[in-house]
Amino acid sequence: MPNPKRRHSQQRGAKRRTHYKAVAATWSVDSTTGETHLRHRAHWVEGKMYYRGKVVIDKTPAAAAEGTDNQ
Repeated sequence: MPNPKRRHSQQRGAKRRTHYKAVAATWSVDSTTGETHLRHRAHWVEGKMYYRGKVVIDKTPAAAAEGTDNQ
């Protein structure tokens, strides 16, 4: 890969970096639970993981007890 023959000035690098801006994350309100969460991310509410308003994982104590019955 070619390397520059001379050093670039600090101003030249700063001009290139001016276009990178910090953007605040977008928050949404879940229609099912009413909780605010980051968009396109699953979130936990009372032992259940929700994604797009649907339960993906249920880790409530009642659900754990039902799965451990060995009769």
